[in-house]
Amino acid sequence: MTIIDPIASNILFVSTITIMMTMMLAILRAFMGPSVYDRILAVNMFGTKTVILIGVLGYLAGRPAFLDIALVYALMNFITTIAILRYSDFDESPEPQEDVV
Repeated sequence: MTIIDPIASNILFVSTITIMMTMMLAILRAFMGPSVYDRILAVNMFGTKTVILIGVLGYLAGRPAFLDIALVYALMNFITTIAILRYSDFDESPEPQEDVV
């Protein structure tokens, strides 16, 4: 286990709190987003902030294995976002269909 000096520990603690606040804002945006695209971006942002949080907490705990977990989570977040974007329809205002006779 590595020993972190108090100044670096305080900086990492403040950054952890800041990351958690941005995660809460991303969840709020995901629930209140006016479009599907905004909600998907908010969930992707939440996943990205989760990866950063896992990395910072792994550093604070002195556990380098957390970086492997963060990498796996980042890959899952990326693949899930691509899959959702591939199979979702973003056209919120459909054009009127012409009757074909």
